[in-house]
Amino acid sequence: MSKAFTKETDGEDESGDLPEALPANIKNYMTPTGFAAMQKELRFLQRDERPKVVEVVAWAAGNGDRSENGDYIYGKKRLREIDKRMRYLTKRLESAVVVDPQQQQGLEQVFFGATVTYAKEDDTEHTVTIVGVDEADLKQQKISWLAPIAKALTKAKVGDTVELKAPSGVEVIEVIEIEYRVVDKN
Repeated sequence: MSKAFTKETDGEDESGDLPEALPANIKNYMTPTGFAAMQKELRFLQRDERPKVVEVVAWAAGNGDRSENGDYIYGKKRLREIDKRMRYLTKRLESAVVVDPQQQQGLEQVFFGATVTYAKEDDTEHTVTIVGVDEADLKQQKISWLAPIAKALTKAKVGDTVELKAPSGVEVIEVIEIEYRVVDKN
């Protein structure tokens, strides 16, 4: 087959390391803080990062032979990465359903946006905040509302025990505290 009919990707996988798409018929819930952070990142890429890289690529293209021009080659690669991330952010923001944790009804139960403190069978306590898929960050104890622990905790009340199906088996956890607060940007 002629190379004219094939797509050149420089050996890159098109999927990259972006999070997977949401399952069909699943809403893209997001906190106001998470939504604002994604908008901020998109604006930064559009207004700052991409124009700087385009400028470098244009300068490098004017230097002659592009096949061995590192600034040109790596600049084009970075442009593809930026464009891919911008498409991803745009799609996620368009499909977002923003849910303010402070506006939740039924504050005595665990729902999206809740910060939950729970105890495991070994008496260790853990606190997690249930957030959108794109906001999840275990280092900050933010878990996706689609995570198994979040699903197990959903609709539970203080004092309830729920079963969490973990790879090591079924764990029983007890809800100690439920709080709805503003989610930090960090």
